[in-house]
Amino acid sequence: MNISSLPVAVKQTTDRDMNPQRGVPLFLQQYKALFKKNFLLSWRQRRSTFMQLFSSIFFIFLIFCIEKAINARFSTSTAYENVFDPQPLLSLPIPPCEQKVFTKLPCFDFVWSGNGSSKVESIVNNIMANNPGRPIPKKKVKSFRTSDEVDKWLFSDPMRCPGALHFIERNSTVVSYGIQTNSTPVANRGHFEDPTFKFQIPLQIAAEREIARSLIGDPNFSWVVGLKEFAHPAVELFSTVGTVGPTFFLAISMFSFVFQISSLVTEKELKLRQAMTMMGLYDSAYWFSWLTWEGIIILLSSLFMVLFGMMFQFDFFLHNSFAVVFLLFFLFQLNMISFAFMLSTFISKSSSSTTVGFSIFIVGFLTQLVTAFGFPYSDNISNTYRIIWSLFPPNLLAQALQLLADATSTPQDDGISWRRRAQCAPNDEECIITINDIYIWLVATFFIWFILAVYFDNIIPNSSGVRKSVFYFLKPGYWIGRGDNKVEEGGICSCTNSIPPVEHITPDDEDVLEEENIVKQQTAEGLVDENVAVQIRGLAKIYPGTTQVGCCRCKRTSPYHAIKGLWVNFAKNQLFCLLGPNGAGKTTAINCLTGITPVTHGDALIYGYSIRSSTGMSNIRKMIGVCPQFDILWDVLSGEEHLHLFASIKGLPPASIKSVAEKSLAEVKLSEAATIRAGSYSGGMKRRLSVAIALIGDPKLVILDEPTTGMDPITRRHVWDIIEDAKKGRAIILTTHSMEEADILSDRIGIMAKGRLRCIGTSIRLKSRFGTGFIANISFSGSANGTSYNGDGDKYHHDAVKQFFKYHLDIVPKEENKAFLTFVIPHDKEGLLTSFFAELQDKEREFGIADIQLGLTTLEEVFLNIAKQAELETAAAEGTFVTLTLTSGASVQIPVGARFVGIPGTESTENPRGIMVEVYWDQDDSGSLCISGHSPEIQIPPNIQLMDSSAPNSYRNIRSRTGPVHGIVIDPSQINNADLE
Repeated sequence: MNISSLPVAVKQTTDRDMNPQRGVPLFLQQYKALFKKNFLLSWRQRRSTFMQLFSSIFFIFLIFCIEKAINARFSTSTAYENVFDPQPLLSLPIPPCEQKVFTKLPCFDFVWSGNGSSKVESIVNNIMANNPGRPIPKKKVKSFRTSDEVDKWLFSDPMRCPGALHFIERNSTVVSYGIQTNSTPVANRGHFEDPTFKFQIPLQIAAEREIARSLIGDPNFSWVVGLKEFAHPAVELFSTVGTVGPTFFLAISMFSFVFQISSLVTEKELKLRQAMTMMGLYDSAYWFSWLTWEGIIILLSSLFMVLFGMMFQFDFFLHNSFAVVFLLFFLFQLNMISFAFMLSTFISKSSSSTTVGFSIFIVGFLTQLVTAFGFPYSDNISNTYRIIWSLFPPNLLAQALQLLADATSTPQDDGISWRRRAQCAPNDEECIITINDIYIWLVATFFIWFILAVYFDNIIPNSSGVRKSVFYFLKPGYWIGRGDNKVEEGGICSCTNSIPPVEHITPDDEDVLEEENIVKQQTAEGLVDENVAVQIRGLAKIYPGTTQVGCCRCKRTSPYHAIKGLWVNFAKNQLFCLLGPNGAGKTTAINCLTGITPVTHGDALIYGYSIRSSTGMSNIRKMIGVCPQFDILWDVLSGEEHLHLFASIKGLPPASIKSVAEKSLAEVKLSEAATIRAGSYSGGMKRRLSVAIALIGDPKLVILDEPTTGMDPITRRHVWDIIEDAKKGRAIILTTHSMEEADILSDRIGIMAKGRLRCIGTSIRLKSRFGTGFIANISFSGSANGTSYNGDGDKYHHDAVKQFFKYHLDIVPKEENKAFLTFVIPHDKEGLLTSFFAELQDKEREFGIADIQLGLTTLEEVFLNIAKQAELETAAAEGTFVTLTLTSGASVQIPVGARFVGIPGTESTENPRGIMVEVYWDQDDSGSLCISGHSPEIQIPPNIQLMDSSAPNSYRNIRSRTGPVHGIVIDPSQINNADLE
């Protein structure tokens, strides 16, 4: 007894006996695993996460800058300050003209008229000399004779002086004056200029003072005039947060909004969510894991938003309650996240996320602008409009910020406290909606968007065109987890015709017919074969075709029959290899078995559970493992983290997940790369990881869709060993394009073509029944002993062997060179082979033979023959024709697959029945038949019965025709080898 192997055997048994989680424990386990996955995705995409958390500081700083700019603009005014004891302004001087906004240089402090009077000139000179604080030089003053001359100068040379004085000496005791200024206030770079106060009043005081002194005759006469504004409270301040805040805070939330849509759509686009669903993922765990993680992100984002606002000393944040402002931002961003959930169900490309986010931002900006003007939160607007308007989250944010801003509009306002959140906000005269009402609206619309997200996620077709009924939630089976609850196909509003029934076609192959009869008998009798893992009962899949809805019309393409009635059993402890060319229906069959694509007709039982029942499919997904055709992996997660995630989804006990993951990685030789991100893996490493994911959790059924694509030969052989060992205790379905892989791994092989199972059996069985026969390789002694070939002797030996085969078996070499000859021996010659090879061995020395090898044809040849036969049947059923171009240049239309074709119109004296050719067919990359060439033109033998033809009666006619004519198909059974020589 080998003691060292005992712990391994015990461990394997323990893994097999582990009971997976179910129900609520499985939901919690999946939720934790998905939450961890979301955390890792955010942690390894730090730039995006940083923008979500700290973008608020950038936008709040912008608001701070805007507020500072506005404060600087109003800095020269006391209207926005509380003035309790205004200080008087005494003896205002005439300011220099350079201080006037928008003036031209050189300029004049003032101009005057009346220079014909000496008394007036004296008064003006005193004004200039006695200007408080600054005597005015003569060059800064300009005089005119009359006021008309002043007007003419002002008109011809504007913006040269701030004001003009007009004096008239009435008599020795009366001097009258007038003041001319532009009284329009102007502003520049935050500085307001009132011409009345700045220029008119100083000119008035100076003129009256000097006129009084002149008339009194006392140059020292005291003339003091003081100005004083009224005491007043500050008027309502311009709220920067209330005005530009809605747009900026909406922009902050758009980061999380766009990132969330992008994450959801990316997982849908890359079929990551589909892969998890195939492994048994609960939709509820998926949605709640994302909601929880994004809730934490926006919780921190909202907290930073308020703290940054307080850091910049905004009254909006300082005077309003911290809890009121924080809860507003949190509920708004939470609302936007659920809104993103809902929108993500309509988007299929992650590249569209930014476009959708920008569109929502523009719409939100415009609706917030309308909300700022009072719509619809005013007395004269209908309540219906308010309800509809409040469904869009940015509108509620704009109204809430307006209420909070108005509550802190003046220094006397205390803002809104938590206790007063349900009361009318300060300075809100209409009181249509309170902050508490907005909270209720945000919570209500959050649930509305979230419920709609789940609903639309179920009824909108996925990438495979699968959806649930529009009223699926009304079916009792949906809530109690029982009943069919079948899925549907096509769009919600698609115009569809009824899908045609599947026409039963009796299989041509006896093995396929026997398999079908066995399944039908077991189905009819209700027998359950314990050795059968999967029983497919008449499985059919018909795609209804595309739908184009135009103006008042509905155009449809014809349905496509992907699978045309499949009856087959997949046994336990065996690997069934499903082969077929592209478009044969292999992937569609797998998608039906995994629930990705709904079944049109028929059914399949996997360990007794029906794939047409939602409950059955739920149970099936707990016991299957799938390796898809394309790698479905997260680039930023490591191989180890992938296995932990899928093991948790499968419901493995948490204590065993780590050891199971390590074991799986070791089996696929990824232990050293366990902590490396999958995005850095090579193509072969990704395929190995996909195989490990498919095998994790000890599934009873493993579906491997081309698992070894991209692997090097050594790794491929190792994976083959893993698959071979995995057959014990489970059934495996394998699809591959490698005939060598199918030959080595499979216990049974089924080849599909054009939606039908064409043959089934072991590799040897298929080779013997569908191969061209036996392959005989004859090697000559020259190739064995390394001697050079003697031309005449070698030719003699080759001719002797060829004549021997021709005489006894009536065959010619398929391949020939100096070293060997290859012959294909038909199955009908099998009875002659024993005596034939015995005689050939007796003549080895005479023929110079070094070695004789005999074997069956390859599986690849069987595959090509089956595919070719399917193409021939399809072409015959559809009546497909192709053009054959003859050596002479003439063209003939012939049916696809026709081997011998008579050329109409080629009758002549030498060839009274005309001529014929043998057409050589090959298959292109897609598997379709195409003409590879034709034989030389030969005379139609006299024993051939030809169909009537209406073609022209001369060969010259066919060459002169502009279009091709139809050839005459000749039955190959009427042709023998002698006719072709």
